[in-house]
Amino acid sequence: MPTSALNCDFSPMKKIIKEDIELMIANLDELIHTLDDEGDCLLGDFEKIKKNFMHIESSAATFYLNCYLSPYIERYMDLSLTIQSLSDRRHGALIAVERCDPLDGLLQPGIPIGAPITHSLLESIFYPGSPLHDGAVLIKANQIVSAKNILPLTNIQGNDRITGTRHRAAVGLTEHSDAIVLVVSEETGKASFASKGQLYPVITP
Repeated sequence: MPTSALNCDFSPMKKIIKEDIELMIANLDELIHTLDDEGDCLLGDFEKIKKNFMHIESSAATFYLNCYLSPYIERYMDLSLTIQSLSDRRHGALIAVERCDPLDGLLQPGIPIGAPITHSLLESIFYPGSPLHDGAVLIKANQIVSAKNILPLTNIQGNDRITGTRHRAAVGLTEHSDAIVLVVSEETGKASFASKGQLYPVITP
């Protein structure tokens, strides 16, 4: 676990997850008892259990994401609001947050911005048709440093969560640094974050 997450109080999150898992176990137990009824179609039950598990996973990932970001930027909640809004609208986005490792040598620099973090500015950058919406926004401390940055792509194959260039770029940068990279899929609206070469779902519409 990254040291930046060690100062977080995980007990509320763990309590909620424990309750959710216990409820899922009860649902699975109920499903086991319905297997003897040949007239029931179980596909809907399987889909419900799958969605419940994905909800638990994304809730935990959102908590961890805030823990990873909070020591490095004060307005990390603006990022959460931005990702939620972009996800709802299915506006693709890629946001790299520099932590301890310098990122200048790992990306192709884009257009300088030099403005404080606000969710309204971030949303306007990634609005479809905006001249800045392609590529990644780079955030350092409490500043939007630049937009249209090009990140290195991962060579990972066969991961069904890495569905496009944005996801490959998010994972690629975190394979070479301790950066956190947030990504929103334009096709599905699903939001994720990458850390240490792994991709975790945050919001599943």
